[in-house]
Amino acid sequence: MTVEAVMLWNEPNNMSHWDALLDPEWAIYADMVKLAGEAICAENGGLVRVLGGISPIDPEFIRNMDRRGVLAAVDAVAVHGFPLDWNHWQIHEWPERIAAVAEVTSHPIWVSEVGVSTFGAEEVQEFGLRRTAELLLGKAPRLHWYSLYDLPRAWPATTRHREAEGSSYYRHFYMGLLREDGTPKRALRHFTDYTPELGICQWFHFEDPRLDEAVAWLKKLGVRKLRTGLSWADSFRPNALVWFDHMMRALASFDVTVTYCFTPDSCGLRPDHTSPPRQIEQYAEFCAQMTRRYA
Repeated sequence: MTVEAVMLWNEPNNMSHWDALLDPEWAIYADMVKLAGEAICAENGGLVRVLGGISPIDPEFIRNMDRRGVLAAVDAVAVHGFPLDWNHWQIHEWPERIAAVAEVTSHPIWVSEVGVSTFGAEEVQEFGLRRTAELLLGKAPRLHWYSLYDLPRAWPATTRHREAEGSSYYRHFYMGLLREDGTPKRALRHFTDYTPELGICQWFHFEDPRLDEAVAWLKKLGVRKLRTGLSWADSFRPNALVWFDHMMRALASFDVTVTYCFTPDSCGLRPDHTSPPRQIEQYAEFCAQMTRRYA
């Protein structure tokens, strides 16, 4: 099994993933990452530790992390961008967005999520894939396309706010190269033009029935670099380690970046997966346990 990197949370500057009302200056997050980064290094000093990919791309957030000593506990930073769907900037601005982060840190800058929804038209995603590859391949150490599959409509995007976001809420369900039923979209036929340099980010839900089919597609597409997640919240489910073992064995042929995220209800300042934990040591121990087991 090749776990090449671990990412410490997902989009910590996005309210959909970290409740900044409970941690307005990200002091808890900073202390949590420093502790977890040390715990991971103690288990495997060769792993690349990546700061949770930020969305929006905000150099001031990276400055804040630097002031709090976080960058000393990680080896790379990461950004997420969706300029054709959610961001208030245009796709051709990608180099400028990367450069703005490079001005505030000497760490490598990964693009750990970039994608285009087919909510409006599949041709938009087709264009977006080609233009993204043109702008970013060779410019970032890792580039992960989000995602392989559409989000099933039966799985509400509970981290998003339907009424407030309007059509943006629904765009989240159509980010895949494959439709919910597993049939290909237009952009899929171009993906092999960019692999293995272009990787994929695909989140697998607990006991996800798509896992084996996803692995077959990833191999067919020539994907080498895969980003996914191990959920701290899921680790409290019955048979959690059985599922984690099964998933990680299935992904053994890829170079995997594993994201450790999602607070268990019982561990948060409030019972929600976006909540800062009451005891950051518990998150660090989860990171150490998963690293020890899979990396």
